[in-house]
Amino acid sequence: MGEDNIIEVQDLEHTFNGFAAVRGISFAVKKGEIFSFLGPNGAGKSTTINILTTLLPLQKGTVRVAGHDVARAPEQVRKSIGIVFQENVLDRDLTVRETMEFHGRLYAIPRDERRRRIDDLLRVVELETKRDELTKNLSGGMKRRLQIARGLLTRPTVLFLDEPTQGLDPQTRMRIWEYIRQVNGAGTTIFLTTHYMEEADMLSDRISIIDHGEIIVSGTPEELKNTLGEDVVYLETGDDRKAREALGGIGEIRSVTKSPRGLSITISTDGSRCLPQIVDAVHGAGIAIRSINLKKPTMDDVFVYYTGRELRDTGV
Repeated sequence: MGEDNIIEVQDLEHTFNGFAAVRGISFAVKKGEIFSFLGPNGAGKSTTINILTTLLPLQKGTVRVAGHDVARAPEQVRKSIGIVFQENVLDRDLTVRETMEFHGRLYAIPRDERRRRIDDLLRVVELETKRDELTKNLSGGMKRRLQIARGLLTRPTVLFLDEPTQGLDPQTRMRIWEYIRQVNGAGTTIFLTTHYMEEADMLSDRISIIDHGEIIVSGTPEELKNTLGEDVVYLETGDDRKAREALGGIGEIRSVTKSPRGLSITISTDGSRCLPQIVDAVHGAGIAIRSINLKKPTMDDVFVYYTGRELRDTGV
């Protein structure tokens, strides 16, 4: 295992009833970073996280988490990790404190230490005033905060967060991001799966875009956006095929690809200087422009560039 890596995955494959959910992926997560799997539902994110956390058996490939092989030492892996699932897996009839207490007993944390940790964590996620409230009476955001606190009770080396903010309102989502940063700042490595572009962009040290069970591209958010150039132009015309040909002579254009929003044009320099050339070239070829939009690259643009479609087109 590489000295800096806390997770190493090599040639991982997983099949359900003949369907290849994960198709030979390899990646590594460094100690202390926030690493994100970004992709639509059905891309293979949850399957991968379930294998890494020993909830699914390893079929093919090698996986090491915190120095332990998931196939040979699943018990050691489980002792090293915390998990927060996208589904609400709290007992509705336990209070907030009882939920934490039960989890601590399950992991045989000594009583005094357990109570100290519970008090500290409920304070961190701002649930100390709700300690005697039944979990079924908590809001969605409070339930997710409780799940994060519970996942941290065992002081995990790696915390796995599977779609941690799905279904939450934007304000609550930002609060959860704050907690995730705090946890990471205290030294815990975070492995995050998400289909929210902004979440991956704002939180991650590194991102792997996963689609149809394969990793399409990996890098820091800045690296991924920089691969597109300085600006992106979305152009809809009366004839995209001819327009594409007409743009062939403009040196500042790095690429022209078909996207759900017409043509996606990546530009290596300031796009506002290149925009008149694009308009002239298309009009000069006798092609009508229906719409034109210049913007700085975002993770949405990165996803479109590498997959040819928008994440929301996948039904997410």
